[in-house]
Amino acid sequence: QVQLVESGGGLVQAGASLRLSCAASGRTFSSYAMGWFRQAPGKEREFVAAISWSGGNTQYTDSVKGRFTISRDNAANTVYLQMNSLKLEDTAVYYCAAGWWTGALRVGASSYIYWGQGTQVTVSS
Repeated sequence: QVQLVESGGGLVQAGASLRLSCAASGRTFSSYAMGWFRQAPGKEREFVAAISWSGGNTQYTDSVKGRFTISRDNAANTVYLQMNSLKLEDTAVYYCAAGWWTGALRVGASSYIYWGQGTQVTVSS
């Protein structure tokens, strides 16, 4: 069992930066691939970024490439999402998720078995 708690969301202006954190409980954090998803009002949850158990592999959705960076600290049981140059369309509830590492990063929500409660990111003009 893994419990995930996100933090770091908030209200920022377009162009600003935020860093989201996701703290995980449990001793097997390094066994999991980690992902960030987001859900905007009236829209389906969408993949944002993922990172392998070691941190050596990452993947991003096209809309955030070059602006967002996912990273992890296995010693601290924490995964991060650094978000730069935020845009209005980045406004959403951001969720972190954990899934068993199977050798490849996955973008589908169904591949992740543990989810946090979400943190709100609001970007204003």
